[in-house]
Amino acid sequence: MKAAVILFPGSNRERDMVMALENSVGEKPYEIWHGDTELPEVDLIVVPGGFSYGDYLRSGAMAAHSPIIREVKDRADQGVYVLGICNGFQILTETGLLPGALMRNAGLKFICKDVHLKVERTDTPFTENYEPGQVILVPVAHHDGNYFADDDTLKELEDENRVAYRYCGPDGQVEDAYNINGSRHNIAGIYNKRGTILGMMPHPEDAVENLVGGLGGKPMFDGLAALENSSEGAA
Repeated sequence: MKAAVILFPGSNRERDMVMALENSVGEKPYEIWHGDTELPEVDLIVVPGGFSYGDYLRSGAMAAHSPIIREVKDRADQGVYVLGICNGFQILTETGLLPGALMRNAGLKFICKDVHLKVERTDTPFTENYEPGQVILVPVAHHDGNYFADDDTLKELEDENRVAYRYCGPDGQVEDAYNINGSRHNIAGIYNKRGTILGMMPHPEDAVENLVGGLGGKPMFDGLAALENSSEGAA
């Protein structure tokens, strides 16, 4: 599996992502600067977390106009898998690759802690190594992670089974008490219609080693390691 990680001024989780991918895949992904205009042939494109362009104006809004994004969108249209984490999720919504928007946390404070997530579907390479309804523990670190979409969009997401993860309790309870940032329907991650693009606020790349936070995210990267020629298979 070949992967590329897109780097922006202000990215701060790119090394974590590179290490997580290398740990599962066996080789380092390409690291592509935001000012580049071309991508190598890859099976997966990752937009990592951080504060792209300092998150000035609106989180992810400036990065959505970086030169490399045109190529990312073209590859996504061809069926190449795309993963956006935290700021990467924000960027994917700003580009229109995913619906909705990420707003300030309901409590207006930066949140940095481990959270439980309920895995809602397991029929994509991102989640095929989990069990339906499995609860995993991964960290979050965001100030603008409050997922918002209008009622029609939410209904579409729910009807099409495009919610990937929800914030929940340790036993899988999807309740307001476990909604850390005010996201509608406790949504922590969503897919595009084809299931080839995943955006999520929590950081699975920081949960791939027992010594530094557990293994909640490792099954994701182990599943992605099996990707090959996704642009042909998903087209």
